[in-house]
Amino acid sequence: MSEHRHCCGTPHGVPRRTFLAAVGGTALSGCALTAKSTESARPRVKPALPKKELTVQPAFVYSIPRRQEARSWRSWGGIITPADAENEIGRIDTELKRLAQEAEFPVKFLPIARVRSNAEATAVRKTDADVMLIYGAGNGVGTMETLISPDRHNLLFVRHRSGPIYLWYEIAHPRLLRKTVDVYGQPGLEPYDVVVDNYGNVLWRLRALYALKNTVGSRMVAIGGPSGWGAGGQHAPQIAADKWKMDIQTVPYPELGKMIESARADAKRVQRAEAEAEKYLADPLVSLNTERGFVVRAFLLTDIFEELMSQADAQSITVNHCMGTIMPLAETTACLSLSLINDSGALAFCESDFVVIPSGVLLNHIAGTPVFLQDPTYPYEGIVTVAHCTAPRKMDGKHAEETLVVTHFESDYGAAPKVNMRIGQEITMIDPDFEDKKWIGFRGTILAHPFHAICRSQIDVAIDGDWRKLMEDMRGFHWMLAYGNHLKEMGYALRKLGIEWYNLTDDRTAES
Repeated sequence: MSEHRHCCGTPHGVPRRTFLAAVGGTALSGCALTAKSTESARPRVKPALPKKELTVQPAFVYSIPRRQEARSWRSWGGIITPADAENEIGRIDTELKRLAQEAEFPVKFLPIARVRSNAEATAVRKTDADVMLIYGAGNGVGTMETLISPDRHNLLFVRHRSGPIYLWYEIAHPRLLRKTVDVYGQPGLEPYDVVVDNYGNVLWRLRALYALKNTVGSRMVAIGGPSGWGAGGQHAPQIAADKWKMDIQTVPYPELGKMIESARADAKRVQRAEAEAEKYLADPLVSLNTERGFVVRAFLLTDIFEELMSQADAQSITVNHCMGTIMPLAETTACLSLSLINDSGALAFCESDFVVIPSGVLLNHIAGTPVFLQDPTYPYEGIVTVAHCTAPRKMDGKHAEETLVVTHFESDYGAAPKVNMRIGQEITMIDPDFEDKKWIGFRGTILAHPFHAICRSQIDVAIDGDWRKLMEDMRGFHWMLAYGNHLKEMGYALRKLGIEWYNLTDDRTAES
Protein backbone atom coordinates (compact mmCIF):
# COMPACT_ATOMS: atom_id res chain seq x y z
CA MET A 1 0.00 0.00 0.00
CA SER A 2 1.14 3.51 -0.72
CA GLU A 3 2.65 5.64 2.00
CA HIS A 4 0.24 8.06 3.62
CA ARG A 5 1.40 11.06 5.63
CA HIS A 6 -0.65 12.85 8.23
CA CYS A 7 -0.55 16.59 8.91
CA CYS A 8 2.85 16.41 10.56
CA GLY A 9 4.32 14.24 7.82
CA THR A 10 4.74 10.98 9.73
CA PRO A 11 4.15 7.89 7.53
CA HIS A 12 1.53 5.43 8.71
CA GLY A 13 4.02 2.60 8.73
CA VAL A 14 6.05 3.97 11.67
CA PRO A 15 5.56 1.71 14.71
CA ARG A 16 3.61 3.31 17.53
CA ARG A 17 6.33 3.06 20.16
CA THR A 18 8.96 4.44 17.77
CA PHE A 19 6.74 7.40 16.99
CA LEU A 20 5.99 8.06 20.68
CA ALA A 21 9.66 7.93 21.51
CA ALA A 22 10.39 10.42 18.73
CA VAL A 23 7.88 13.00 19.90
CA GLY A 24 8.54 12.38 23.58
CA GLY A 25 7.16 15.06 25.86
CA THR A 26 6.51 17.52 23.05
CA ALA A 27 3.34 15.81 21.83
CA LEU A 28 1.16 18.42 23.48
CA SER A 29 3.09 21.45 22.27
CA GLY A 30 1.66 23.84 19.69
CA CYS A 31 -2.12 23.32 20.05
CA ALA A 32 -1.68 21.77 23.48
CA LEU A 33 -4.40 21.41 26.08
CA THR A 34 -4.13 24.16 28.66
CA ALA A 35 -4.34 23.27 32.33
CA LYS A 36 -4.60 26.59 34.12
CA SER A 37 -6.87 25.68 37.00
CA THR A 38 -5.80 23.81 40.09
CA GLU A 39 -9.37 23.02 41.18
CA SER A 40 -10.26 19.36 41.54
CA ALA A 41 -11.76 17.71 38.50
CA ARG A 42 -15.29 16.54 39.02
CA PRO A 43 -15.74 12.75 39.08
CA ARG A 44 -15.93 11.12 35.67
CA VAL A 45 -19.59 11.21 34.59
CA LYS A 46 -20.66 8.17 32.64
CA PRO A 47 -24.02 8.16 30.88
CA ALA A 48 -26.48 5.77 32.44
CA LEU A 49 -27.37 2.91 30.12
CA PRO A 50 -30.69 1.59 31.38
CA LYS A 51 -32.43 -0.92 29.15
CA LYS A 52 -36.20 -1.08 29.16
CA GLU A 53 -37.31 -4.56 30.11
CA LEU A 54 -39.77 -6.27 27.78
CA THR A 55 -42.76 -7.62 29.70
CA VAL A 56 -44.68 -10.58 28.31
CA GLN A 57 -48.08 -11.85 29.42
CA PRO A 58 -48.51 -15.56 28.57
CA ALA A 59 -52.18 -16.48 28.09
CA PHE A 60 -53.30 -20.10 27.81
CA VAL A 61 -56.56 -20.12 25.83
CA TYR A 62 -58.55 -23.34 26.11
CA SER A 63 -61.87 -24.92 27.01
CA ILE A 64 -62.82 -28.31 28.40
CA PRO A 65 -65.41 -29.99 26.13
CA ARG A 66 -68.33 -32.07 27.42
CA ARG A 67 -69.24 -35.34 25.80
CA GLN A 68 -72.60 -35.42 24.05
CA GLU A 69 -73.92 -38.65 22.63
CA ALA A 70 -74.37 -38.86 18.90
CA ARG A 71 -73.07 -35.33 18.36
CA SER A 72 -69.77 -33.68 17.54
CA TRP A 73 -68.81 -32.46 20.98
CA ARG A 74 -65.16 -31.53 20.71
CA SER A 75 -62.96 -29.50 18.34
CA TRP A 76 -59.53 -30.46 17.12
CA GLY A 77 -56.87 -30.39 19.82
CA GLY A 78 -55.29 -32.43 22.60
CA ILE A 79 -56.57 -30.46 25.60
CA ILE A 80 -59.67 -32.45 26.52
CA THR A 81 -59.62 -32.97 30.29
CA PRO A 82 -58.74 -30.71 33.25
CA ALA A 83 -55.65 -32.88 33.77
CA ASP A 84 -54.57 -32.17 30.17
CA ALA A 85 -54.86 -28.45 30.86
CA GLU A 86 -52.85 -28.62 34.10
CA ASN A 87 -50.12 -30.65 32.43
CA GLU A 88 -49.96 -28.17 29.57
CA ILE A 89 -49.70 -25.16 31.90
CA GLY A 90 -46.82 -26.89 33.67
CA ARG A 91 -45.14 -27.54 30.32
CA ILE A 92 -45.53 -23.90 29.27
CA ASP A 93 -44.13 -22.67 32.60
CA THR A 94 -41.02 -24.84 32.17
CA GLU A 95 -40.55 -23.70 28.58
CA LEU A 96 -40.83 -20.03 29.46
CA LYS A 97 -38.31 -20.32 32.28
CA ARG A 98 -35.89 -21.87 29.84
CA LEU A 99 -36.63 -19.15 27.28
CA ALA A 100 -35.95 -16.42 29.85
CA GLN A 101 -32.57 -17.97 30.58
CA GLU A 102 -31.69 -18.10 26.88
CA ALA A 103 -32.65 -14.47 26.24
CA GLU A 104 -29.64 -12.16 26.20
CA PHE A 105 -31.87 -9.12 26.63
CA PRO A 106 -34.04 -8.07 29.63
CA VAL A 107 -37.39 -9.88 29.42
CA LYS A 108 -39.93 -10.68 32.12
CA PHE A 109 -42.64 -13.31 31.77
CA LEU A 110 -45.68 -12.64 33.94
CA PRO A 111 -47.60 -15.57 35.51
CA ILE A 112 -49.52 -17.63 32.98
CA ALA A 113 -53.12 -16.44 32.66
CA ARG A 114 -55.92 -18.93 32.04
CA VAL A 115 -58.41 -17.77 29.41
CA ARG A 116 -61.54 -19.92 29.18
CA SER A 117 -64.18 -17.28 28.50
CA ASN A 118 -64.74 -13.81 27.11
CA ALA A 119 -64.82 -12.43 30.64
CA GLU A 120 -61.38 -13.86 31.43
CA ALA A 121 -60.11 -12.62 28.06
CA THR A 122 -61.33 -9.11 28.88
CA ALA A 123 -59.57 -9.15 32.25
CA VAL A 124 -56.28 -10.44 30.84
CA ARG A 125 -56.40 -7.95 27.96
CA LYS A 126 -56.16 -5.14 30.56
CA THR A 127 -52.78 -6.46 31.74
CA ASP A 128 -50.01 -3.87 31.47
CA ALA A 129 -47.60 -5.86 29.30
CA ASP A 130 -45.70 -5.11 26.11
CA VAL A 131 -46.50 -8.46 24.49
CA MET A 132 -49.41 -10.87 24.77
CA LEU A 133 -48.06 -14.38 24.13
CA ILE A 134 -51.16 -16.42 23.35
CA TYR A 135 -51.16 -20.22 23.54
CA GLY A 136 -54.02 -21.10 21.21
CA ALA A 137 -54.99 -24.53 22.49
CA GLY A 138 -58.74 -24.10 22.00
CA ASN A 139 -61.86 -22.00 22.61
CA GLY A 140 -63.82 -19.85 20.18
CA VAL A 141 -62.85 -17.01 17.87
CA GLY A 142 -64.76 -14.49 20.02
CA THR A 143 -62.52 -15.20 23.01
CA MET A 144 -59.41 -14.79 20.87
CA GLU A 145 -60.66 -11.52 19.39
CA THR A 146 -61.43 -10.19 22.86
CA LEU A 147 -57.94 -11.05 24.07
CA ILE A 148 -56.02 -9.48 21.18
CA SER A 149 -55.49 -5.74 21.51
CA PRO A 150 -54.15 -3.69 18.57
CA ASP A 151 -52.56 -1.37 21.12
CA ARG A 152 -49.88 -3.90 22.05
CA HIS A 153 -47.81 -6.57 20.33
CA ASN A 154 -49.38 -10.02 20.10
CA LEU A 155 -47.86 -13.43 19.36
CA LEU A 156 -49.85 -16.60 18.78
CA PHE A 157 -48.08 -19.87 19.63
CA VAL A 158 -49.61 -23.12 18.40
CA ARG A 159 -48.47 -26.71 18.74
CA HIS A 160 -48.09 -29.30 16.05
CA ARG A 161 -45.49 -31.75 17.32
CA SER A 162 -44.05 -30.09 20.45
CA GLY A 163 -46.91 -31.27 22.70
CA PRO A 164 -50.64 -31.85 22.49
CA ILE A 165 -51.79 -30.46 19.16
CA TYR A 166 -53.66 -27.13 19.34
CA LEU A 167 -56.97 -26.21 17.71
CA TRP A 168 -55.60 -22.93 16.39
CA TYR A 169 -52.91 -24.77 14.45
CA GLU A 170 -55.82 -25.60 12.14
CA ILE A 171 -57.90 -22.43 12.13
CA ALA A 172 -55.61 -19.49 12.96
CA HIS A 173 -55.41 -18.46 9.33
CA PRO A 174 -58.95 -18.94 7.97
CA ARG A 175 -60.93 -17.99 11.09
CA LEU A 176 -58.78 -15.57 13.09
CA LEU A 177 -56.61 -13.80 10.54
CA ARG A 178 -59.07 -13.84 7.59
CA LYS A 179 -62.46 -14.05 9.34
CA THR A 180 -63.58 -16.82 6.88
CA VAL A 181 -62.93 -14.60 3.85
CA ASP A 182 -59.81 -13.91 1.79
CA VAL A 183 -58.90 -10.56 3.32
CA TYR A 184 -56.94 -10.10 6.54
CA GLY A 185 -59.11 -8.60 9.24
CA GLN A 186 -57.68 -9.12 12.73
CA PRO A 187 -56.30 -5.89 14.22
CA GLY A 188 -53.14 -6.54 16.21
CA LEU A 189 -52.23 -9.86 14.59
CA GLU A 190 -50.52 -10.64 11.27
CA PRO A 191 -49.37 -13.91 9.70
CA TYR A 192 -45.81 -13.24 10.88
CA ASP A 193 -47.05 -13.07 14.48
CA VAL A 194 -47.94 -16.80 14.48
CA VAL A 195 -45.33 -19.36 15.59
CA VAL A 196 -45.63 -23.13 15.31
CA ASP A 197 -43.70 -25.22 17.88
CA ASN A 198 -40.35 -23.44 17.62
CA TYR A 199 -39.38 -21.33 20.66
CA GLY A 200 -36.36 -20.06 18.76
CA ASN A 201 -38.83 -18.25 16.52
CA VAL A 202 -40.54 -16.82 19.60
CA LEU A 203 -37.21 -15.61 20.98
CA TRP A 204 -36.07 -13.66 17.93
CA ARG A 205 -39.47 -11.99 17.66
CA LEU A 206 -39.27 -10.95 21.31
CA ARG A 207 -35.75 -9.66 20.67
CA ALA A 208 -37.08 -7.50 17.84
CA LEU A 209 -39.89 -6.15 20.01
CA TYR A 210 -37.45 -5.46 22.85
CA ALA A 211 -35.27 -3.48 20.43
CA LEU A 212 -38.30 -1.57 19.18
CA LYS A 213 -39.31 -0.67 22.74
CA ASN A 214 -35.83 0.70 23.44
CA THR A 215 -35.60 2.58 20.15
CA VAL A 216 -38.99 4.26 19.85
CA GLY A 217 -39.04 7.25 22.18
CA SER A 218 -35.29 7.15 22.86
CA ARG A 219 -33.40 10.35 23.64
CA MET A 220 -30.34 11.59 21.77
CA VAL A 221 -28.00 14.55 22.24
CA ALA A 222 -27.33 16.36 18.96
CA ILE A 223 -24.26 18.60 19.00
CA GLY A 224 -25.03 21.40 16.55
CA GLY A 225 -28.58 20.14 16.07
CA PRO A 226 -30.20 17.37 14.03
CA SER A 227 -29.82 17.05 10.28
CA GLY A 228 -30.23 14.71 7.34
CA TRP A 229 -27.92 13.95 4.45
CA GLY A 230 -28.60 15.50 1.05
CA ALA A 231 -31.74 16.98 -0.43
CA GLY A 232 -33.63 13.79 0.36
CA GLY A 233 -32.77 13.95 4.04
CA GLN A 234 -34.09 17.42 4.84
CA HIS A 235 -37.16 16.03 6.59
CA ALA A 236 -35.28 13.27 8.42
CA PRO A 237 -35.24 14.93 11.87
CA GLN A 238 -39.01 15.44 11.71
CA ILE A 239 -39.56 11.87 10.55
CA ALA A 240 -37.39 10.65 13.44
CA ALA A 241 -39.51 12.68 15.84
CA ASP A 242 -42.85 11.61 14.34
CA LYS A 243 -42.35 7.95 13.43
CA TRP A 244 -39.66 6.99 15.93
CA LYS A 245 -40.76 9.43 18.67
CA MET A 246 -37.11 10.36 19.16
CA ASP A 247 -36.41 13.05 21.73
CA ILE A 248 -33.56 15.03 20.15
CA GLN A 249 -31.77 17.33 22.61
CA THR A 250 -29.80 20.01 20.74
CA VAL A 251 -26.58 21.38 22.24
CA PRO A 252 -25.44 24.54 20.37
CA TYR A 253 -21.79 24.81 19.47
CA PRO A 254 -21.22 27.94 21.63
CA GLU A 255 -22.31 25.91 24.66
CA LEU A 256 -19.96 23.08 23.70
CA GLY A 257 -17.14 25.59 23.26
CA LYS A 258 -17.62 26.86 26.82
CA MET A 259 -17.54 23.31 28.16
CA ILE A 260 -14.30 22.61 26.28
CA GLU A 261 -12.71 25.76 27.70
CA SER A 262 -13.77 24.78 31.21
CA ALA A 263 -12.40 21.27 30.81
CA ARG A 264 -9.07 22.53 29.51
CA ALA A 265 -8.77 24.78 32.53
CA ASP A 266 -9.18 21.84 34.89
CA ALA A 267 -5.71 20.41 35.47
CA LYS A 268 -6.89 17.15 36.97
CA ARG A 269 -9.40 16.60 34.21
CA VAL A 270 -6.64 17.08 31.64
CA GLN A 271 -4.40 14.70 33.57
CA ARG A 272 -7.13 12.11 33.56
CA ALA A 273 -7.49 12.46 29.77
CA GLU A 274 -3.74 12.05 29.38
CA ALA A 275 -3.74 8.92 31.54
CA GLU A 276 -6.66 7.39 29.63
CA ALA A 277 -5.01 8.18 26.30
CA GLU A 278 -1.78 6.56 27.45
CA LYS A 279 -3.65 3.44 28.56
CA TYR A 280 -5.44 3.28 25.20
CA LEU A 281 -2.19 3.65 23.27
CA ALA A 282 -0.45 1.04 25.44
CA ASP A 283 -2.74 -1.64 24.00
CA PRO A 284 -0.52 -3.85 21.81
CA LEU A 285 -3.27 -3.90 19.19
CA VAL A 286 -3.17 -0.10 18.85
CA SER A 287 -0.65 1.79 16.72
CA LEU A 288 -0.35 5.57 16.63
CA ASN A 289 0.28 7.57 13.50
CA THR A 290 -0.89 11.06 14.42
CA GLU A 291 0.05 13.55 17.11
CA ARG A 292 -0.46 12.21 20.60
CA GLY A 293 -2.04 15.51 21.58
CA PHE A 294 -4.92 14.86 19.22
CA VAL A 295 -5.60 11.61 21.06
CA VAL A 296 -5.46 13.25 24.50
CA ARG A 297 -7.86 15.95 23.39
CA ALA A 298 -10.16 13.26 21.96
CA PHE A 299 -10.34 11.68 25.41
CA LEU A 300 -11.14 15.04 26.95
CA LEU A 301 -13.86 15.54 24.33
CA THR A 302 -15.21 12.07 25.14
CA ASP A 303 -15.49 13.14 28.78
CA ILE A 304 -17.49 16.21 27.73
CA PHE A 305 -19.77 14.21 25.43
CA GLU A 306 -20.49 11.73 28.19
CA GLU A 307 -21.24 14.57 30.58
CA LEU A 308 -23.77 15.97 28.11
CA MET A 309 -25.37 12.55 27.68
CA SER A 310 -25.61 12.13 31.44
CA GLN A 311 -27.18 15.57 31.89
CA ALA A 312 -29.78 14.77 29.23
CA ASP A 313 -30.32 11.20 30.49
CA ALA A 314 -29.57 10.03 26.96
CA GLN A 315 -27.96 6.83 25.75
CA SER A 316 -26.97 8.32 22.39
CA ILE A 317 -25.13 11.30 20.93
CA THR A 318 -24.46 12.62 17.44
CA VAL A 319 -22.30 15.44 16.08
CA ASN A 320 -23.39 17.75 13.28
CA HIS A 321 -20.79 19.57 11.16
CA CYS A 322 -18.22 17.08 12.44
CA MET A 323 -15.97 17.67 9.42
CA GLY A 324 -15.55 21.36 10.20
CA THR A 325 -17.15 23.27 13.07
CA ILE A 326 -16.01 21.04 15.91
CA MET A 327 -12.33 20.88 14.93
CA PRO A 328 -11.19 24.41 15.88
CA LEU A 329 -13.18 24.21 19.11
CA ALA A 330 -11.86 20.83 20.25
CA GLU A 331 -8.46 21.08 18.49
CA THR A 332 -9.03 17.50 17.39
CA THR A 333 -11.71 15.58 15.52
CA ALA A 334 -14.71 13.84 17.04
CA CYS A 335 -13.87 10.54 15.32
CA LEU A 336 -12.00 8.80 18.14
CA SER A 337 -14.36 10.20 20.78
CA LEU A 338 -17.37 8.68 19.03
CA SER A 339 -15.54 5.38 18.66
CA LEU A 340 -14.77 5.31 22.39
CA ILE A 341 -18.37 6.00 23.36
CA ASN A 342 -19.60 3.20 21.11
CA ASP A 343 -17.12 0.82 22.72
CA SER A 344 -18.43 1.80 26.16
CA GLY A 345 -21.88 0.42 25.34
CA ALA A 346 -23.59 3.71 24.49
CA LEU A 347 -24.28 5.00 20.97
CA ALA A 348 -22.43 7.75 19.11
CA PHE A 349 -22.85 8.79 15.48
CA CYS A 350 -21.16 11.32 13.24
CA GLU A 351 -22.87 13.75 10.85
CA SER A 352 -26.18 13.93 12.78
CA ASP A 353 -27.84 12.13 9.86
CA PHE A 354 -31.29 11.14 11.07
CA VAL A 355 -31.96 9.31 7.83
CA VAL A 356 -29.75 6.50 9.11
CA ILE A 357 -29.52 7.07 12.88
CA PRO A 358 -32.81 5.28 13.75
CA SER A 359 -31.50 2.19 11.98
CA GLY A 360 -28.36 2.33 14.12
CA VAL A 361 -30.27 2.58 17.37
CA LEU A 362 -32.61 -0.27 16.38
CA LEU A 363 -29.80 -2.50 15.09
CA ASN A 364 -27.76 -1.88 18.25
CA HIS A 365 -30.61 -3.05 20.48
CA ILE A 366 -31.27 -6.07 18.26
CA ALA A 367 -27.63 -7.15 18.05
CA GLY A 368 -26.59 -6.11 21.54
CA THR A 369 -23.29 -4.88 20.07
CA PRO A 370 -21.86 -1.61 18.71
CA VAL A 371 -22.84 -0.60 15.19
CA PHE A 372 -20.90 1.14 12.43
CA LEU A 373 -22.34 4.04 10.41
CA GLN A 374 -20.56 4.23 7.08
CA ASP A 375 -20.52 5.51 3.50
CA PRO A 376 -21.22 2.85 0.86
CA THR A 377 -19.61 2.73 -2.55
CA TYR A 378 -20.83 1.30 -5.86
CA PRO A 379 -21.73 -2.41 -5.70
CA TYR A 380 -20.05 -4.49 -8.39
CA GLU A 381 -19.47 -8.20 -9.01
CA GLY A 382 -20.89 -9.08 -5.59
CA ILE A 383 -18.64 -6.69 -3.65
CA VAL A 384 -19.13 -3.31 -2.00
CA THR A 385 -16.67 -1.19 -0.01
CA VAL A 386 -17.88 0.77 3.01
CA ALA A 387 -15.89 3.24 5.08
CA HIS A 388 -16.00 5.94 7.75
CA CYS A 389 -13.72 7.37 10.42
CA THR A 390 -15.71 6.59 13.59
CA ALA A 391 -15.78 2.79 13.78
CA PRO A 392 -15.98 1.11 17.20
CA ARG A 393 -13.14 -1.25 18.05
CA LYS A 394 -15.35 -3.72 19.95
CA MET A 395 -17.60 -4.66 17.08
CA ASP A 396 -18.58 -7.92 18.79
CA GLY A 397 -19.19 -6.08 22.05
CA LYS A 398 -16.30 -7.78 23.83
CA HIS A 399 -13.01 -7.98 21.93
CA ALA A 400 -11.15 -4.96 20.56
CA GLU A 401 -9.94 -5.21 16.97
CA GLU A 402 -6.49 -4.18 15.78
CA THR A 403 -6.50 -0.42 15.28
CA LEU A 404 -4.28 2.23 13.72
CA VAL A 405 -4.95 5.75 15.03
CA VAL A 406 -4.43 8.21 12.20
CA THR A 407 -5.82 11.56 11.09
CA HIS A 408 -9.35 12.06 9.86
CA PHE A 409 -9.04 11.57 6.11
CA GLU A 410 -10.73 14.64 4.59
CA SER A 411 -9.04 17.11 6.93
CA ASP A 412 -5.82 15.16 7.54
CA TYR A 413 -6.20 16.40 11.11
CA GLY A 414 -7.06 15.01 14.52
CA ALA A 415 -7.37 11.38 15.59
CA ALA A 416 -9.44 8.74 13.84
CA PRO A 417 -9.36 4.96 14.30
CA LYS A 418 -8.64 2.68 11.38
CA VAL A 419 -10.26 -0.44 12.79
CA ASN A 420 -9.25 -3.64 11.03
CA MET A 421 -12.49 -5.54 11.29
CA ARG A 422 -12.43 -9.31 11.40
CA ILE A 423 -11.90 -10.92 7.99
CA GLY A 424 -14.43 -13.67 7.36
CA GLN A 425 -16.90 -12.11 9.81
CA GLU A 426 -20.59 -12.36 8.92
CA ILE A 427 -22.28 -8.96 9.06
CA THR A 428 -25.72 -7.39 8.69
CA MET A 429 -26.00 -4.31 6.46
CA ILE A 430 -28.95 -1.91 6.53
CA ASP A 431 -29.72 0.69 3.85
CA PRO A 432 -32.56 3.02 4.98
CA ASP A 433 -34.39 5.23 2.51
CA PHE A 434 -34.81 8.99 2.83
CA GLU A 435 -38.54 8.87 3.53
CA ASP A 436 -38.54 5.92 5.96
CA LYS A 437 -40.85 3.93 3.70
CA LYS A 438 -38.64 1.07 2.47
CA TRP A 439 -35.39 -0.26 3.87
CA ILE A 440 -33.03 -2.74 2.25
CA GLY A 441 -30.97 -5.24 4.23
CA PHE A 442 -28.53 -7.97 3.37
CA ARG A 443 -26.08 -10.37 4.93
CA GLY A 444 -22.43 -10.03 3.97
CA THR A 445 -18.95 -11.27 4.75
CA ILE A 446 -15.90 -9.10 5.41
CA LEU A 447 -13.30 -9.87 2.73
CA ALA A 448 -10.59 -7.31 3.49
CA HIS A 449 -9.76 -4.15 5.43
CA PRO A 450 -7.62 -2.21 2.91
CA PHE A 451 -6.07 1.23 3.31
CA HIS A 452 -7.35 3.27 0.39
CA ALA A 453 -7.33 7.07 0.34
CA ILE A 454 -10.84 7.20 1.81
CA CYS A 455 -12.35 7.27 5.29
CA ARG A 456 -10.08 5.35 7.63
CA SER A 457 -12.10 2.33 8.84
CA GLN A 458 -12.83 0.56 5.59
CA ILE A 459 -13.83 -2.93 4.58
CA ASP A 460 -14.63 -4.81 1.40
CA VAL A 461 -17.83 -6.80 1.85
CA ALA A 462 -19.06 -9.80 -0.13
CA ILE A 463 -22.79 -9.32 -0.72
CA ASP A 464 -24.89 -12.39 0.05
CA GLY A 465 -27.71 -11.76 -2.40
CA ASP A 466 -28.47 -10.20 -5.76
CA TRP A 467 -25.92 -7.41 -5.97
CA ARG A 468 -27.44 -6.17 -9.23
CA LYS A 469 -30.73 -5.66 -7.42
CA LEU A 470 -28.86 -3.70 -4.74
CA MET A 471 -27.19 -1.59 -7.42
CA GLU A 472 -30.60 -0.78 -8.92
CA ASP A 473 -32.48 -0.17 -5.67
CA MET A 474 -29.96 1.56 -3.38
CA ARG A 475 -31.64 4.23 -1.26
CA GLY A 476 -30.68 7.11 0.99
CA PHE A 477 -26.94 7.41 1.50
CA HIS A 478 -25.40 6.21 4.75
CA TRP A 479 -25.66 2.54 5.71
CA MET A 480 -25.50 0.80 9.09
CA LEU A 481 -23.54 -2.36 9.94
CA ALA A 482 -23.32 -4.84 12.81
CA TYR A 483 -21.53 -8.14 13.29
CA GLY A 484 -23.81 -11.17 12.97
CA ASN A 485 -27.03 -11.90 11.10
CA HIS A 486 -29.98 -9.85 12.35
CA LEU A 487 -32.15 -9.64 9.24
CA LYS A 488 -35.14 -11.50 10.69
CA GLU A 489 -35.40 -9.28 13.74
CA MET A 490 -34.93 -6.12 11.70
CA GLY A 491 -37.64 -7.02 9.21
CA TYR A 492 -40.09 -7.99 11.94
CA ALA A 493 -39.52 -4.77 13.89
CA LEU A 494 -39.95 -2.60 10.81
CA ARG A 495 -43.30 -4.20 10.01
CA LYS A 496 -44.58 -2.87 13.33
CA LEU A 497 -43.79 0.68 12.18
CA GLY A 498 -45.23 0.26 8.71
CA ILE A 499 -41.83 0.37 7.00
CA GLU A 500 -41.48 -1.93 4.00
CA TRP A 501 -38.56 -4.33 4.30
CA TYR A 502 -36.61 -5.89 1.45
CA ASN A 503 -34.31 -8.68 2.57
CA LEU A 504 -31.89 -8.83 -0.34
CA THR A 505 -30.21 -11.98 0.95
CA ASP A 506 -33.40 -14.06 0.94
CA ASP A 507 -35.10 -12.03 -1.81
CA ARG A 508 -38.26 -11.54 0.17
CA THR A 509 -39.84 -8.84 2.29
CA ALA A 510 -40.19 -10.61 5.64
CA GLU A 511 -39.10 -13.63 7.62
CA SER A 512 -40.93 -16.72 8.80
